[in-house]
Amino acid sequence: MGKKSKVLEPENGDASIVEGEVSYTDKLKFVNKIAKPMASKKLTKKLLKLAKKASKDKKANMVFGLKAVQRGLRKDERGIVILAGDVNPIDIMCHIPGVCEQKGLPYVYVPSRQDLGQSIGTLRSILLMLIKPKPDYKELYDECQETITTMPEPIWIEDGLKIKQEIKEEPE
Repeated sequence: MGKKSKVLEPENGDASIVEGEVSYTDKLKFVNKIAKPMASKKLTKKLLKLAKKASKDKKANMVFGLKAVQRGLRKDERGIVILAGDVNPIDIMCHIPGVCEQKGLPYVYVPSRQDLGQSIGTLRSILLMLIKPKPDYKELYDECQETITTMPEPIWIEDGLKIKQEIKEEPE
């Protein structure tokens, strides 16, 4: 017999709360300050579905884990980089978005590292993964890539560019 989730009836009448399941907005409370661009709830579901499809052949379709992704980025592997937003301390992977921008790879944060691990069928949490483009899931991959590339840039990147332009424009 499998485990069944109980539906709780809170005082306000919201029956959507399921015991043992944390909502997307609750997961966002544990996200680091540098976790931008953050995937929306809809995009997060698509990315986790993409990771699940890619995990059917993990060795050929994806690279996951900090060391493996760093190695893949050094070897110029192409794909979508998905990072967990609730990593602590952030120092261990705060350089990855800069490397992705330098290499021209799309990257996005999802709220939970536990969800990343569960999406590929492991019990361990995963900090980041690189999903390679393959014909098995090309349609979903292209849809996710297009959504990520059309997301607005984080505010601090725009501010940083303005600051650099102001410094260059000042006469000496």
